[in-house]
Amino acid sequence: MRMQRLLPVLLAMLLSACGSLQGTPQPAPPVTDHPQEIQRSQTQGLIRMGTVSVMERGAPSDSEAAIKAKAIAAGADYYQILLNDETVVPGQWYSQAILYKKPR
Repeated sequence: MRMQRLLPVLLAMLLSACGSLQGTPQPAPPVTDHPQEIQRSQTQGLIRMGTVSVMERGAPSDSEAAIKAKAIAAGADYYQILLNDETVVPGQWYSQAILYKKPR
């Protein structure tokens, strides 16, 4: 009997949590002379160029800098970092990002 009462509450909590992960679309910042990191909610209307990944030794910021360098080399206007995680090797970071270009 308790489970029957608890199930709708748990379901409602789960569904409301999923809704909080959805962001309202925001415009991307103005294009500058170097690629900028953006969030998923800012990708609407941008052209997806592809994905890049890096594996760097050091700190998380080192792999983020390597992603930015790849975005510069590809001529991207924006990039969204999907993953920046330490591998099983201490001090080695794997990062993956999507590159975007603003339609001209």
